[in-house]
Amino acid sequence: MTIGWCFDNTYSRLPESFREKINPIPVKKPELVLLNKDLAKKLDLNFSKLKNEEAAELFSGNLLPSESNSIAQAYAGHQFGHFTMLGDGRAVLIGEHLSKRKDRYDIQFKGSGKTAFSRNGDGRAALGPMLREYIISEAMHNLGISTTRSLAVVKTGEHVIRESPLHGAILTRVALSHIRVGTFQYIAARQKKDELEILLNYVIERHYPNIQKSKNKSLALLETVLDKQINLVVNWMRVGFIHGVMNTDNMSISGETIDYGPCAFMDIYDPKTVFSSIDQLGRYAYCNQPAITKWNLSRFAECLIPLIDKDQDKAIKLATEIINSFEKRYEEKWLNMMRDKLGLIGTDEKDKFLIVDLLTWMHQKKIDYTNTFCHLMDYKINNNREFEDNDFKNWKKRWHERLLKNNNTTQKYIELMKSVNPLVIPRNHKVEEAINEANKNNMDPLKQLLDVLSKPYSKQKEISDYQFPSFSKNKYQTFCGT
Repeated sequence: MTIGWCFDNTYSRLPESFREKINPIPVKKPELVLLNKDLAKKLDLNFSKLKNEEAAELFSGNLLPSESNSIAQAYAGHQFGHFTMLGDGRAVLIGEHLSKRKDRYDIQFKGSGKTAFSRNGDGRAALGPMLREYIISEAMHNLGISTTRSLAVVKTGEHVIRESPLHGAILTRVALSHIRVGTFQYIAARQKKDELEILLNYVIERHYPNIQKSKNKSLALLETVLDKQINLVVNWMRVGFIHGVMNTDNMSISGETIDYGPCAFMDIYDPKTVFSSIDQLGRYAYCNQPAITKWNLSRFAECLIPLIDKDQDKAIKLATEIINSFEKRYEEKWLNMMRDKLGLIGTDEKDKFLIVDLLTWMHQKKIDYTNTFCHLMDYKINNNREFEDNDFKNWKKRWHERLLKNNNTTQKYIELMKSVNPLVIPRNHKVEEAINEANKNNMDPLKQLLDVLSKPYSKQKEISDYQFPSFSKNKYQTFCGT
């Protein structure tokens, strides 16, 4: 009671086909690794009176809050283009917590053991991937990008077997909800229109009550989710984030970034950058993220066809019109985002050429994406000779000419650029270093990294080590952790 839990578990009251009632499988010897006090405060939760051992029992699922109602959610997904019936194979939703402001948050344990949806998996998670999700999700939050967040990580005192035995761990993930495009796909595949309608109305009531009175709620939801996803992916592109597994089961209806498996941040600008070890064909490369977003939204639209109109042809036509508006909406928001990164006020018909020419130069010369914009803000990270290049100097003249338009001033454009261009991102080698040390029970590098990433737009002392890309010539790869 002193913690402040306030559960109201609406999703667990939906039909049984939406979920499986199951508790986390107890672990041998839980040990608290990380507790996110900033997020706890936002949730109006107070863990200060808990001993570490008690917190470990709570966040491992060995002891559950009295009002929790633990379930594994059912969903499906197009994984690398192939449809599969899925579900929470290694996670349980313990309930929906209400803050004092009545904001609703899913509280989920990831790595909590087998469920009916585990297939051949062990239902567990290793410490490394759970720490990666904690680091990257909190970095994304501090970058101002809509995301699920991480409340805690505990070690289980058990090993999980991957290529080798690894420390087991459980992450506590916090989300506006865990409803995905894949949730709609799962229900649509059952071909029970009444259940699809239940899900539609539930999502609208929970996330988008402003469209409840729309003439066609299904179309209104499709259009709303499309806009949410465009905003999200434009922000990913802004900071060079590559999700790595943009399957439909990893596209949240609430518009949050979800599932930080083989994700990473781009150092040297290359549109075809891929880090995921399983993405052999580059389906989810940096440059493909907008197109995949549209593809995933098309799958979402297909689920809604029976609810859009009784006349299937008419329903398809109406949904297609919304989906086909994606490119225009995306390009407009992407251009405005890039204008902000360059401090450009207003619009000019030549802006797109100016932007593309800079990106082309960065690609050809293999220049660091983040640090280029730092350089343009006169934030010198090092004396990089690349910026003495004649092509860049000529581009910079055109940029300065454009900056003078629309009553722009140096103060205006620098402030605008500072608001969207981070000085520091989670550099891949620093993330790996922190995780490797944590696996050796040295948490200092990880805590230092989290501290630096908590203020990505601010000048900080002695952080140059966090601003350089890796000098290793080895190709960087990330893994799902399953």
